[in-house]
Amino acid sequence: MPRKLAEPGEKYIIVGKLGKTHGVHGWLNLYSETKPAENILEYKPLFWMTASGWQEINVTEIKPHGKNFLIHIAGIDNPEDAKKYTGKEIAILRQQLPGLKADEYYWADLEGLTVINQNNIEFGVIDHMMETGANDVMVVIGKKKHLIPFIRNQVVIDIDLDAKVMHVNWDEDF
Repeated sequence: MPRKLAEPGEKYIIVGKLGKTHGVHGWLNLYSETKPAENILEYKPLFWMTASGWQEINVTEIKPHGKNFLIHIAGIDNPEDAKKYTGKEIAILRQQLPGLKADEYYWADLEGLTVINQNNIEFGVIDHMMETGANDVMVVIGKKKHLIPFIRNQVVIDIDLDAKVMHVNWDEDF
């Protein structure tokens, strides 16, 4: 039975990626990008991109496997079929995420914002975020690539999601 296609305009958040096949019954490794990793088990439904757009996945089972997970999808019952899906990103609808407190953001909300410094110099757009241990770092792509620490009230001065702009206290030469 075909699964439903998502509605146009719905926002998707990547929460994982399918890895190599596992065993002879069509299982795939699932690498979680949620924090903590086991949060991926809470999200239903899951989606993946097809030629027709985002489509709901008919998951029969997900189970822990070492630091990651194994996933079995209906209709994929051998390694040859499973191999076709290796590398596919797994997403959820933005509305499936828990609400946040004021001044909290999901990384996906920050990606795509234009970054402008205190001298009104535009650095570019946040391509993605990196976790470094000390603090998260924004990877900003413009005329050149900038790595800017995400430190509220020191580096990050203002975030306006509606205007898709972030103001930072950061020199152009860094």
